[in-house]
Amino acid sequence: MGGVTTKAIAARIEELTAEVRKLNDDYYGAGDSAIPDADYDALKDELTALVAEHPDLEPADSPLDKVNAPEQLTGPTIRHARPMLSLAKATTEEAIQTFCGRFEGQVFRVSEKLDGLSLSIVYEDGKLDYVATRGTGTLGELVTDKARHVIPELPAKIRRKGRVEVRGEALMARSTWQAYNDAHPDKPLTNPRNGAAGTLMQKDPEAAARSGRLLRFFAFGAEQADGTAIDPEALKIELVHQTLCADAGEVMAAIHAIGERRDTLDYDIDGAVVRLHEPAAFEAAGYNSAEPRGAIAFKYPPEEKLTKLLAVEWQVGKIGRIAPRARVEPVFVGGVTVENITLHNPRLIRERDLRIGDTIAVVRRGDVIPFAGRSIPEDRDGTEQVIEPPVGCPSCGTELEVRGTGEERWCPNLQCPAQITRRLMHWASRPAADMEGVGDVWIEKLAEDGVLKSRADFYKITAEQLQAYERMGEVSARNMVDSIERSKGLGLRRALIGLAIPMASDGTAKRLALAGYERLEDVAAATVDELVAIKDIGPKVAESVVAFFARPEVVQEITDLRSHGVDLDVHDEDRPVDVAAAGDSPLKGKTVVITGAFTDPRSGGKVSRPEVTRMVEQAAATATSSVSENTDYLLAGANVGASKTTKADKLGVAVIDQDQLWAWLKEAGVA
Repeated sequence: MGGVTTKAIAARIEELTAEVRKLNDDYYGAGDSAIPDADYDALKDELTALVAEHPDLEPADSPLDKVNAPEQLTGPTIRHARPMLSLAKATTEEAIQTFCGRFEGQVFRVSEKLDGLSLSIVYEDGKLDYVATRGTGTLGELVTDKARHVIPELPAKIRRKGRVEVRGEALMARSTWQAYNDAHPDKPLTNPRNGAAGTLMQKDPEAAARSGRLLRFFAFGAEQADGTAIDPEALKIELVHQTLCADAGEVMAAIHAIGERRDTLDYDIDGAVVRLHEPAAFEAAGYNSAEPRGAIAFKYPPEEKLTKLLAVEWQVGKIGRIAPRARVEPVFVGGVTVENITLHNPRLIRERDLRIGDTIAVVRRGDVIPFAGRSIPEDRDGTEQVIEPPVGCPSCGTELEVRGTGEERWCPNLQCPAQITRRLMHWASRPAADMEGVGDVWIEKLAEDGVLKSRADFYKITAEQLQAYERMGEVSARNMVDSIERSKGLGLRRALIGLAIPMASDGTAKRLALAGYERLEDVAAATVDELVAIKDIGPKVAESVVAFFARPEVVQEITDLRSHGVDLDVHDEDRPVDVAAAGDSPLKGKTVVITGAFTDPRSGGKVSRPEVTRMVEQAAATATSSVSENTDYLLAGANVGASKTTKADKLGVAVIDQDQLWAWLKEAGVA
């Protein structure tokens, strides 16, 4: 780093930290991937190298040595009985040999590394108790009802007493993905992995299942509460394909065998997992902060095929980023025919010396957007054209700004027509206003016709207006208007997501809601210093938020949204858990486990377990998912299975019925 100042290094570390965290949030939270895996790996490797050389400059919010996960979970959560961790990565045979050499004499298990979502499925006394995502690794997001509908082969009952946990991967088959896209050309799923993630985020899982968004589940393993392993197939749950190996040679042979049959499978894999087969050996190997030491993931090199680069288009994104997309001669790579690829940014184009007319290697890894890996200069005949980034915006003509290490071009004009359309699509998307009945095709059409110019314009649309369009019947028009009307209750956190503030991720929106801001106008009035004081919000993000809300057109749009009755205030589920009022609550400082069904003594209505968990946390207790010697109380509602009460009795843990619990919560002032 000769000649580079400490200030410049610190700025680069901060920039990389923000970018990697946002990419983690997009990929592990929303199931989306903005850049190829290889580019993500390069960013993370650069950050790792800089932090290794300058450990004193590593920020508190560094994503290194942490489980790959979204920054914030938005739904009800549950604490995993044991963490669901990420795996260390290997890309060479030497790395696998080194791993196996650490455990000489042990038996290894090699399995397909499925490209889906990790799930924990828990049964109590033979009945399905809950299904949770990996989440942050420690806390999982509950998706039980959704899983029941969209994973048809998931058993509701098993023939086992006590607690049984099955861990594995939910994925969308390639055939299911293709059939869904054929039936829904207006709102296609980007790839099977995104399709699986989006399916488990649907508000109406029954409708998702009816539309054909069905998933498969493959188990990695299953075990009882005492750690005894169970064969998932004995529970009538499909086991991921596994091969037992005695040494590194057999392990590599198994990895190659998986790679050879990769294209014949009806589901996507992006590598192979190697782990110690015996549970005792795996546990004895131990863990570091984010990974088990007894397992490693081998990632296959990306698949690539040669083709010709025909043209480059510069597309305008929702916050003004001008992204280069190339059209290529159709080529079959990674199981699909590719006609368009991403070039990522101008720096990559320059460094890889890509030119229109070049023979290039199209790379496809893990079903992310295909990209150009390299050009073949020796095939040039002199007719190739240098790719020049635009000077003016392709949509509005505004002079572009050059930003960041990728030398990306940005349009600063918020009134740019292309940006407006992209922002409208983003506002209507599931993480924001969630207008399920409004597709991108219609948003584009309405924007072109001048019906939609701002987010507030959604709420002016009438069914009569829509019926004037060809292919828009009375029922479809009414469904769209009803969907828009329902979206008015989005609240502060989702409004912040929908505004697409540059550099602010979904996690930033969650942190702002948790920081105590009550209204969107309160966030808009915040200063940089006030925002930086919030945990995990850095100076660059804070400056971007303040600059965004300083724009007059943004202030006007907030006013317009309010005038149409759009809820821009914080919702209870997004508020911080307030333990200050707990006083000398009997639950203060206690570790508790919540089980059974709960009923509000005042109304007689059912109270969900996440609601009970939130109240217990407001009373200054810590809720966990399984009874252990560290548990103080088992909080038991109605219809409690015997396994937890038996274990509580054996460990001397007090069982508290719900009458006593409600009395304690009332004493704490939270019920």
